Amino acid sequence: MPRYNTDALVSTEWLADHLRSPDVRIVDATYYLPHEGKNGREEFERAHIPGAVFFDIDDIADTGSELPHMVPSAEKFSSKVRKLGLGDGSRIVVYDQKGIASSPRAWWMFRLFGHQDVTVLDGGLPKWLAENRPTEEGPVQVRDERHFTARFNHTMLRDVDQMRRNLSSGRDQVLDARSPSRFEGSEELWPGRRLGHIPGSLNLPFNALIDPDTQTLKAPEELERLFDEAGVQPRKPVVTTCGSGLTAAILALGLHVTGHRDVAVYDGSWAEWGLPGDTPVETGSPGRSSD
Repeated sequence: MPRYNTDALVSTEWLADHLRSPDVRIVDATYYLPHEGKNGREEFERAHIPGAVFFDIDDIADTGSELPHMVPSAEKFSSKVRKLGLGDGSRIVVYDQKGIASSPRAWWMFRLFGHQDVTVLDGGLPKWLAENRPTEEGPVQVRDERHFTARFNHTMLRDVDQMRRNLSSGRDQVLDARSPSRFEGSEELWPGRRLGHIPGSLNLPFNALIDPDTQTLKAPEELERLFDEAGVQPRKPVVTTCGSGLTAAILALGLHVTGHRDVAVYDGSWAEWGLPGDTPVETGSPGRSSD
């Protein structure tokens, strides 16, 4: 039995060889934060991998929530992805325009709703372009609608009440993908949120998992070392968290690649936990926190 789940990723070489395969569906799931000054869909229309459709993380979401891009209902997810030509029998390859940034969020969402045949393009569009591979421009061109059967896997998701209960039960390890400065409480990007982190959580910034030169995910052995150094116990369940549930999925992807079997994402993340209220907050480094 393989130790690592390397099939969670595909190379640019593999995708180039399978661009016209009838069951392969290519998905651009780029998301830009407000301060980045870009729009994912507009950038998609300027240049995308041939045949790709655009997965709008803010639209394929619970738009009734005051929190950003929360997971939608199974019915809404099915309806949205079906209209993109994504469904049963599809081999879905997700990428983004930064490398590996927001694409793991879409990868995780497909798996959350029961679609296992989904992979992340290792290195994303930057690696594709660096290799002088072809692109297209213009809006989404959907081949045909395709039925999507949603099978919601609740074990992959945590809400704020479950996170509260975990403070006393300690069932799950909580792994925070934010930068050390945000985790420790010296700064925060989300306006109106408190400083710090969920009590007892560990910290592993998401960008530590990415090779800065190639924008690819680091080798499984290196990922294992990083998780070990962060204090992650390999046989204990892990919940990943971040600012708003996006980069937490990068940690979830890395954990999956290394063979960790019990991984969930706290969807609301700091955008929810950090709001003024009675959710407890700690500051400081892991293991050296202060209330």
